[in-house]
Amino acid sequence: MNVLSINGLTVDFHTAEGVTRAVDNVSFVVPQNRTVALVGESGSGKTVVSQTIMGLLPSAARIVSGEVVLADPAGQEPPVNIAALDRKGPRMRHLRGNKVAIIFQEPMTSLSPLHTIGDQIGEAARLHRGAGPGEARELTREMLRLVQFPDPARALDNYAFELSGGLRQRAMIAMALICRPALLIADEPTTALDVTIQAEILKLIKDVQSELQMSVLMITHDFGVVANMADDVVVIYHGRIMEKGPARALFEAPGHDYLKALLSAVPRFNMDRAERLVPIRPIHVDTSNLRASAPAEPTLAQGAPLVEIRDVTKTFSIRKGSLLGGKARVMTALDAVNLTIRKGECLGLVGESGSGKTTLAKAVLRAIPICGGSIRYNGGKSACDVADLRGDALLDYRRKAQFIFQDPFSSLNPRMTVNEILSEPLVIHNVGTAGERAERVRELMRLVGLDPRYLRRYPHSFSGGQRQRIGIARALALNPEFILCDEPTSALDVSVQAQILNLLQDLKRDLGLTYLFVSHNLAVVDYIADRIAVMCRGRLVELGETRNVVSNPLHPYTRALLAAVPEPDLNAPLDFTALGAQRASDPASWPEPYRLGPGVAPTLVEIEPQHFVCAPGLAGARRETAA
Repeated sequence: MNVLSINGLTVDFHTAEGVTRAVDNVSFVVPQNRTVALVGESGSGKTVVSQTIMGLLPSAARIVSGEVVLADPAGQEPPVNIAALDRKGPRMRHLRGNKVAIIFQEPMTSLSPLHTIGDQIGEAARLHRGAGPGEARELTREMLRLVQFPDPARALDNYAFELSGGLRQRAMIAMALICRPALLIADEPTTALDVTIQAEILKLIKDVQSELQMSVLMITHDFGVVANMADDVVVIYHGRIMEKGPARALFEAPGHDYLKALLSAVPRFNMDRAERLVPIRPIHVDTSNLRASAPAEPTLAQGAPLVEIRDVTKTFSIRKGSLLGGKARVMTALDAVNLTIRKGECLGLVGESGSGKTTLAKAVLRAIPICGGSIRYNGGKSACDVADLRGDALLDYRRKAQFIFQDPFSSLNPRMTVNEILSEPLVIHNVGTAGERAERVRELMRLVGLDPRYLRRYPHSFSGGQRQRIGIARALALNPEFILCDEPTSALDVSVQAQILNLLQDLKRDLGLTYLFVSHNLAVVDYIADRIAVMCRGRLVELGETRNVVSNPLHPYTRALLAAVPEPDLNAPLDFTALGAQRASDPASWPEPYRLGPGVAPTLVEIEPQHFVCAPGLAGARRETAA
């Protein structure tokens, strides 16, 4: 039977600018105990469909026509047309969270910071199942066990901010499933998670679905997730269904041009070096004016060491206990990291959340101080230790090294126009006259494929991909030679991601830029990076040419990362059984010669030419000093 049947659904938004059609005559079904993937770009109408099913449409939305029929597989209640119900009425409140539940994209903003995890999850059991406080607490503990919390009893009294991203998402899943709904809507449930946690969450959803015989509507733009989770696929574009059918049929023989274009925009392992991603809306880059305005300074030869990181250590003090006191413990974020970034290359820095990637990038930028070691920058006339820079020397370094942030919205001031955002670095560094700065800003807009007429707009009026391009333009304003890219595409859908990756490649080629590219998406790093450095628990565990590391990973942690990447290929599914059995991120559990116990220094040794691995057990091997 079909648990969900959507027939001819049309939804309009009534705003001050007029009426916008967000969903246009959409029809599809979700059968019992099957997973249907709703796939499309940002703004295609995916989330509006999920809001309609949950009765959570904003007040500006109007259901113009169609029906959304929810059936009870147990036969205890008759089918109900959700589209005809009062969104705030008792019938909708009975269905929401009880018969149909949702996992939101961002767990931190979906969980209350003021209530414990136990109280938030148990609230659904109290409201819908009439459970008392004791019974609700026991049901919550059992549900946390089902979603594989490491310590369910203790987690009941934890707050959301005390949990990692993966555990917060597990708490969201537990909250959605505590009433054992017939339909679970997963709205981009793994977008913000690294690959190993993503694989764990996907396995968890599969396991719970099997146990509860539940239907799943998976909303995503990640075709790797679709290939590993979906029985059927529905492709949506500008509110209309472009194509739908069994997953195998759509992957093997995509019929619609839009689906073909989406698949062409997905980075895959071992793409030919000359092959480029094909975004749906390509960006045309003209760097001639920017090259002409670049200052003529003595520069390093291509391939020479630009940044040399030697034995860099960073620790943070974390206070545990009550507000009135408690013993502080020290967390090592970077442990004797040695790394060299060469002029003109893109070095990919990969690892799970919490591995130290962003800490290292911020240390190189001198956004945070280091506790030991040195970071030398060899740009300009002479080499310098970044930690010793002061005054004009530090200001000069800030011009040469720039940062592209992960979240393009929170990194742009919402009270400043794009013109003010792009002009600010020029004003701070006293570059040019007012007229020259205005012309420079227009050049930057054209450089990243945006119309200079948008300069008077504010960040909220741009899409995520456009905001990221504004962030890239700001980073390029001062003609830097070194750019640190911190997960610049993790929040973007595949077509916009392809735009940004191609743009970064073109800028690197035409302007001679050097990148440190931080990411947890190894397929993205494989596409853009010349070399890969793999981090785990603050240690560098593997380093080498991109293709060497991807095709022949030597360290067990690198092998685990690659095994957790969901590929957009039905013939290369994830091995969920193996993923659940390994403890790849625990250095003490690594086999010899890779094991890192207390007091063991992380030592890189050259196993193959220019391929280094952290293997302290290999006695007599030479340590990497200038990799």
